[in-house]
Amino acid sequence: MLFVGDDWAEDHHDVEVMDASGRRLSKARLPEGMAGMARLHAMIGQALGDDIDVEDVCARVKIGIETDRGPWVQALVAAGYTVYPVNPLQVSRYRERLALSGAKSDAAADAHMLADMVRTDSHQLRPIAGNSAEAEAVKVVTRMHKTLIWERTRAGQRLRHALREYFPAALDAFEDLDAGDTLELLAKAPDPAAAARLSLGQISAALKRARRREVPAKATAIQAALRAEHLGQPAVVTAAYAVTVRALVAVLGTLNEQVTALHGQVETHFGRHPDAEIIGSQPGLGTILGARVLAEFGDDHDRYTSAKARKNYAATSPITRASGKKRTVMARFVHNDRLVDALMTQAFTSLRNSLGARAYYDQQRARGVSHNAALRQLANRLVGILHGCLKTGTRYDETTAWSHHLTQAAA
Repeated sequence: MLFVGDDWAEDHHDVEVMDASGRRLSKARLPEGMAGMARLHAMIGQALGDDIDVEDVCARVKIGIETDRGPWVQALVAAGYTVYPVNPLQVSRYRERLALSGAKSDAAADAHMLADMVRTDSHQLRPIAGNSAEAEAVKVVTRMHKTLIWERTRAGQRLRHALREYFPAALDAFEDLDAGDTLELLAKAPDPAAAARLSLGQISAALKRARRREVPAKATAIQAALRAEHLGQPAVVTAAYAVTVRALVAVLGTLNEQVTALHGQVETHFGRHPDAEIIGSQPGLGTILGARVLAEFGDDHDRYTSAKARKNYAATSPITRASGKKRTVMARFVHNDRLVDALMTQAFTSLRNSLGARAYYDQQRARGVSHNAALRQLANRLVGILHGCLKTGTRYDETTAWSHHLTQAAA
């Protein structure tokens, strides 16, 4: 067996090849790209010898690297090597086993440590997931879609903060600062004086283009709020704020357009995936949430050996810390933010369209569990149900999933 440590950077890889006894066979700094990958294959081939079969080469090589994505990693997987994406926190803790001083000066130290780590502890590490290209495509578009939604929220908060400083009347007039009609009117009149001059016709036209209901009443209320007396800033400060608000309005408009465009891409890519029907049948999971769950879990059905393993990865299951007479059970705080966000949203949404989910949630609340903790336990239960459906290739069935809890609720 050969063990390879790959300490990657943006433009190069420090690589070390080690044998089963821990002896260093070779090390090198390889450039990123085809040339570096070719040299890595040559180093491995030279270490194993020329009289060995190509398939046997791949089976006898284990590689540790601190990432699980990118063209380099995909090339390693395509070559047939066993790749272990090691968490940087695990690498840091492993380093402390070898050097308590915390010294880290050798350029190849991390490569040596990663090679030794997969040599001694590969049974404790998880090989890289064998996700399909379709699942990777879903992951790319869903992550960017969610990222742009987060960016829109941040830009909206910046806009709210700016308006509060010089134009509080706008906060009284407009409910949704990232809505199309609000952005149109703020772009047209970003300061109090210009906003007070807006006519009912201009406001009504913006509301109609945004497909608002009860346009006359809303237009009158907006105009009244914009013309009411409020505290303000000096003219020069107001003009400066107006420039920044116009810029934020432009940013929010662009974000709205791109979020809508990516929404369609998420639907398209998710609809093509073979697991879309099973995932979409789960309570509380529509197209967008279902795509996010698929993207973060992946579609390698052999990755999670049990429902417990999937729940642990999702961080919905609790962790227990026991020492002596002390025993505490707590939530997992180290988790995939995107996955937890999707699962908690699913749990909350399922309360309205699943009698079993509602009965399970009410049961937790009756025990004195808080709302968030009950939702997390419900999400944990839903992850187990999803795992069973994916393993058996069956759609969600309310009676099968919640038979025990539905019987209790009926009693």
